[in-house]
Amino acid sequence: MSGRVGDLSPQQQEALARLRDNLQDLLPTLPKTDDYFLLRWLRAQNFDLKKSEDMLRKHMKFRKQQDLDNILTWQPSEVVQLYDAGGICGYDYEGCPVWFEIIGNLDPKGLLLSTSKQEMIRKRIKMHELLLQECELQSQKLGRKIETMLMVFDMEGLSLKHLWKPAVEVAQQFFAIMEANYPETLKNLIIIRAPKLFPVAFNLVKPFMSEETRKKIVILGANWKQEMLKFISPDQLPMEFGGTMTDPDGNPKCLSKINYGGKVPKSYYLHNQVKVQYEHTATVGRSSSLQVEFEILFPGCVLRWQFASDGADIGFGVFLKTKKGERQRIGEMTEVLPRERYNAHLVPEDGSLTCLEAGIYVLCFDNTYSLMHTKKVSYTVEVLLPDKASQEKIQSLEATRPSPAQ
Repeated sequence: MSGRVGDLSPQQQEALARLRDNLQDLLPTLPKTDDYFLLRWLRAQNFDLKKSEDMLRKHMKFRKQQDLDNILTWQPSEVVQLYDAGGICGYDYEGCPVWFEIIGNLDPKGLLLSTSKQEMIRKRIKMHELLLQECELQSQKLGRKIETMLMVFDMEGLSLKHLWKPAVEVAQQFFAIMEANYPETLKNLIIIRAPKLFPVAFNLVKPFMSEETRKKIVILGANWKQEMLKFISPDQLPMEFGGTMTDPDGNPKCLSKINYGGKVPKSYYLHNQVKVQYEHTATVGRSSSLQVEFEILFPGCVLRWQFASDGADIGFGVFLKTKKGERQRIGEMTEVLPRERYNAHLVPEDGSLTCLEAGIYVLCFDNTYSLMHTKKVSYTVEVLLPDKASQEKIQSLEATRPSPAQ
């Protein structure tokens, strides 16, 4: 639906008038009181008056909790400023601001060992408030209402380290906050350079997105640089992404506007572990092992684990059964991740593995080398499935990729 207020049906105009009436107590504290602002909440709830009012009242509590009236003057810690990637750069053809999210260079573990999840999320809330401010400035400059923003997610370099559970939780929370507090502000979310792992990553955040947001996602294929020009004119797009824009010093990445992240130096670390809740606890007897089985039904799934041991180290490895439905000793299985001893009593271990074939995978907690001591192990293991629709989309984009000249 168009953003123009005049396009409303009589019923919608009535809903808008009634919402304004119902919010008399809140109007003095709202960030904006114009029809455009109120319509965002109505549209997000398909003009259901009660739901729209509830949503906006919840948002006002959120504004207070997060001190949003002052968030633009808030500065995150140095490590977040230097190593959390992304930035506002350029405008699309209609004048909407563009945010670039750079995933591959991000060091999620380094960041979360150097700051809190809350700060990472607050930084993203600030980013959204900056984009809204940019929409406001563009509205004044262009003399017409700019209400939405374009987001470009560069997925090059997305790897298993980005699927680390605490890092994924930050992304999940961010999308949940965006849905609840910034409805109808996203124009499109453009995905570029998506690797084969993308459908698994997307499946982890998809439940936190509304159907409306999912419809706005555009995945571009191998010729993404040309495709981007359908959304953004070359002079508004960094050379790095297929445009002609550079920094004043000629840098094609526009580093003055976009932060590309990077590995966080250990000197920033505040702690050596991120607190984790484990789902299972088990005792592994002396000279024995504990085997946890997972059936993987199709290739491309990811096994993700976290574990800690009590008092002493523990061995760990991942194996694939070679015979279905039969008891097998570890020695008869295919070793997928070689067994090693981990000091999981000092620092909890976490890891993940892309399963290249279907079958029964066995995670083995190994205490066979200890003749004297039983070990207590706390662990969480999950199977991460790919999102089928985006997997098919990426496969079809791959299939249409022109083959290199012979």
